[in-house]
Amino acid sequence: MKRKIFNNKVNRTLLAAVLVQLVSGLSLMAIPKIYPTGVTVYNPSKAYNSYVIFSSPDAKTHLIDMNGNEVHRWEYIGFPSELLDPKVTGGKKGHVLLQLENGSGGFSGIFSNKVVAEVDWDGNIVWQWGKEAPGGEVRQNHDWNRLANGNTLLVVTVDRVVSGVSSKPIADQTIYEVTPAGKIVWSWNAGDHIDEFGITPEGRELLRKVYANGGKGHGFLTINDMQPIGPNKWFDGGDNRFNPDNIVIDSREASFIAIIDKKTGGIVWRIGADYGSAAETNGGGANFTTTPSLRPTLRTDVPRPVDQTSGQHDAHIIPNGLPGAGNLLVFDNEGSSGYPPTRISTQQGSRILEIDPIKKEIVWQYTAQDSEQQIWDFFSSFISSARRLPNGNTLIDEGMNGRIFQVTSTGEIVWEYVNPYFAKYQQNGKSIFTNWVFRAQPVAYNWVPNGTPHSEIAVEEIDITKFRIPTKSK
Repeated sequence: MKRKIFNNKVNRTLLAAVLVQLVSGLSLMAIPKIYPTGVTVYNPSKAYNSYVIFSSPDAKTHLIDMNGNEVHRWEYIGFPSELLDPKVTGGKKGHVLLQLENGSGGFSGIFSNKVVAEVDWDGNIVWQWGKEAPGGEVRQNHDWNRLANGNTLLVVTVDRVVSGVSSKPIADQTIYEVTPAGKIVWSWNAGDHIDEFGITPEGRELLRKVYANGGKGHGFLTINDMQPIGPNKWFDGGDNRFNPDNIVIDSREASFIAIIDKKTGGIVWRIGADYGSAAETNGGGANFTTTPSLRPTLRTDVPRPVDQTSGQHDAHIIPNGLPGAGNLLVFDNEGSSGYPPTRISTQQGSRILEIDPIKKEIVWQYTAQDSEQQIWDFFSSFISSARRLPNGNTLIDEGMNGRIFQVTSTGEIVWEYVNPYFAKYQQNGKSIFTNWVFRAQPVAYNWVPNGTPHSEIAVEEIDITKFRIPTKSK
């Protein structure tokens, strides 16, 4: 979408009648009223060709091919939708984890869901969990995973007193491991580990002030990501912190990434929350200015020590078999976050970071500048995701703008898609129109039933400096 125009040879004439010239840089501050949706750029020889699944504000889950064709739809939303590897479904293809019954209130209803489910290709309910949950409602949010043993990990919201934060119940988050029969066999509460997250005394005092009278929501730390590490070279080399059963989490509100020891519940690895003084001391971190709330444009040299992340999402260890396996990949939103608030760039833009978790060094990163764009041309202050692909490309979901795209290791955009599935919500008492995408998952062709169609027709990039909408004569 950014600096590019939708161009499909089949319907180019039709689109010319409805598109307007795009302004340079489609950022938070300057999204035009009219812009293209669907696939805008596609180079089949450089892209990793697959399906992509995502849920949308229309409360449905969509599976698209590389030309943006919807090849399948489920009539439920997922936060996120998660298409399951046939290895964990007994070889059955096209099964997906979704929210079956949500609360009222539009978008907020996804946080007050009552029942979640595994749904097959035809929409049949294979497994569901809700009435068995504590309180009779799941309140699942932000993540879940199907384990090899058939159990399901879920992030849920619970209202409870968090010692050292509030004397009244606040919204905390718990991870449950649930058997196919609906029994909870393992649980972990974020609020029980507040002393392990690296939050400074100043940050702790801010937390106490914010939640002095209790608080609702979906999690005071907003644990937005929860993924088992899986087999990896670090554990094979003797580092027990990276036991495949251990779990990576990250906190949007407190800007830390951590690993939970599955056996003890303790935090055995962490970066964040605050990188300030340490980063300045070692000379390789955030490179803060003397302005208390700002720092200069983010550095691009690699490798270098990890610098300040802010409001990040989708932190996970790159699985075995993929380029960069064993490193941590994360969408660093660079949105307002932190206790105390983190310093953010004077030129605000998001970035993708690949981090060596042992050295705690950034070994690869992507910003809009790598695609010859302004740094603010790629920016999502909340939601969003990044996934490494088998050919070395990275699939990125710029969530708040509904833009999903693939970049090569050098930053070339070889596939780009703008979500066309909009819906209206109430925001601050006003009706808004949005196409946000919380997370996008690449789906191999052989993960869905045989015979599912897919198209791989090239979509050439248009020179927007020469593109004009024809003016109708009177």
